[in-house]
Amino acid sequence: MRRRRVPDARTHHRQTLTTAVAAVVLGVALASCSIARVDSGPKVRPPVTRDVSDVTTTTIEVGGSTTQPTAQPLTYSIAWEAVDDRTDVGTITVPVDYDDPQGATLELKVARHKADPDQRIGVLATNNGGPGVAASTMALNATSWFPPELTDRFDVVSWDPRGTGESGASVDCIDDSEYDRFFAEPDLTPDDAAERQENIDIAREFAERCVDRVDHLTSIGTNNTARDLDAIRQALGEPQLSYFGFSYGSELGGVWATLFPATVRAAVFDGATDPTADSLERTKDQWVGFEKSLDTFLAQCSADDDCAFHNDGDAEGAFDALMVQLDASPLPSADGRAPVSRDVAATAVLQSMYSDSYWPALEQALEDAAGGDGAGLLELNDAYYRRAPDGTYTNLIESFQAITCMDQVERETVAESDASAADLVGVAPRLFPYTTGSYSCTFFPPSPDPRVEITGIGAGPIVVIGTTGDPSTPLESSRAMADALEDGRLVIVVANKHTGYGTNSCVNDLVEDYLVNLVAPADETTCS
Repeated sequence: MRRRRVPDARTHHRQTLTTAVAAVVLGVALASCSIARVDSGPKVRPPVTRDVSDVTTTTIEVGGSTTQPTAQPLTYSIAWEAVDDRTDVGTITVPVDYDDPQGATLELKVARHKADPDQRIGVLATNNGGPGVAASTMALNATSWFPPELTDRFDVVSWDPRGTGESGASVDCIDDSEYDRFFAEPDLTPDDAAERQENIDIAREFAERCVDRVDHLTSIGTNNTARDLDAIRQALGEPQLSYFGFSYGSELGGVWATLFPATVRAAVFDGATDPTADSLERTKDQWVGFEKSLDTFLAQCSADDDCAFHNDGDAEGAFDALMVQLDASPLPSADGRAPVSRDVAATAVLQSMYSDSYWPALEQALEDAAGGDGAGLLELNDAYYRRAPDGTYTNLIESFQAITCMDQVERETVAESDASAADLVGVAPRLFPYTTGSYSCTFFPPSPDPRVEITGIGAGPIVVIGTTGDPSTPLESSRAMADALEDGRLVIVVANKHTGYGTNSCVNDLVEDYLVNLVAPADETTCS
């Protein structure tokens, strides 16, 4: 099967699930994202803008063309429609190609949760990750994401990035009924040339479907989404924005801060990827991160008699045996669904590693599978792919792959991908025992606008949060983001979960003091 770069699951807990196992996942995930608050008393309102008198906006070479990122020739506006007394939804029209603003256009869905007029500081733009997540729900549900200290002070504004949700160029490459064929049935470890060729063919077919079915496919990379954010800023009439990005939202924020540094009032990147790593290095970092979290899960299960997958203190051995068994003889599945194979089980584990609050559901699912019942693993697999009870999908995985490919310069051939895969063999044998290369982007068209180098020069201090037990964006990748920025301030959160804000009052207070009062924490501050 294709080597997997794993999308984040910051919003997996918002998926509606129906079975008992999925209900457990939903409940514990909601708890994990609740914000622990310690009232720190009233805070002083800061200046509305950061001093940018010394910032010089530079011309940036992108994809072979010269782009002036802060000089847009169009006048932008948002047509708002009230949802209630504090929330609005609207649309903004932006160019498909910012080098050709009078050419084709896209409409983007935008949402806003309004601040208390008497306390308002400005706008806090937000993105909850992916790439591929429709983020407009963040503003519509702002009070579930952020405390009053932020929602009273800022208009929380979010949008569905191009290629996602209800915005233009939405990625829908395959039919819902085909998800298992494209994502569950290919073999992690093909036994012969014929099985390997099946994996190559399915990767080629997926890319060809995207080319045929997605309008403006090559325009949906992160650079253009950052330009869209600046168009939203202009439409709102704001000289500067504050920004809060989770997971991939950190990468998007880094591009925005690099292209438009003078418009940055403050920015928080929570759970950041390493912006300097190539695709192979990112894959290796993620695999190691997920394997480390799995090892922690299994060790804790072995040490806990109450763990459903305890297996007389050898959860590790039982897990390894189960994976071998599922590879050789997948379990029967629901009617019309793919069997519960090793790949389905691995995806279920990935879903569960985003937070240790998912682990009880995984314990039971693994124990059930060892007894011949794969329903729990299938439910966790389906939650990862955002499968609704009626069998429909949100297209997150499709958008994720297409946007990821449009951000990359390289297009490895099949042979080159297989050759580079040798560097990954044995890196994470429990969870990623792949024996062939990745063909995820091999058959996609070249990107005309690969992601810019992230520097944040002139953007001022940016807070980067890294979590010690984050499998998707390991602490070292968040540290690399802080180091890549001109003035990155790393905050370390001790926890076994993806992203750190909301974990404890320490990180909450640091972030809120920075966003409200522009008081940036010292680099390498630790919150345990």
